[in-house]
Amino acid sequence: MNQKSSNINTNDACEVFFFDEEKVNKVQKQIDEINGVELLFKALSDSTRIKIAYALTIVEELCVCDVANIIGSSTATASHHLRLLRDMGLAKHRKEGKLVFYSLADDHVHQLVSIAIIHTKEGVSNGGSTA
Repeated sequence: MNQKSSNINTNDACEVFFFDEEKVNKVQKQIDEINGVELLFKALSDSTRIKIAYALTIVEELCVCDVANIIGSSTATASHHLRLLRDMGLAKHRKEGKLVFYSLADDHVHQLVSIAIIHTKEGVSNGGSTA
């Protein structure tokens, strides 16, 4: 373990610089596996897109017109957000005549959205902030 003095005097930071070299080395060897994950969270960080993703956890498939009505937007706006979710690998689509139907890409996306909802509800009920 390595130690170095520091003059930080806040309640939310260490008062000395001290780290576990073994743990740091272990994590550093694997940290690049996270590359690209921020794009997934960026796509879901938009309130409209997370509403769409959440709607697709409630019902398996929605057409663009359904989504537009659910989020209170034009079909062009709904289509734009759905296309972004599709391009990010979070949603998939199929065409049936003149209608385009969207669903979540797989169960992992469903789980991400569901867990986020549960976490947010627990944070609110435990006095935490959702902001």
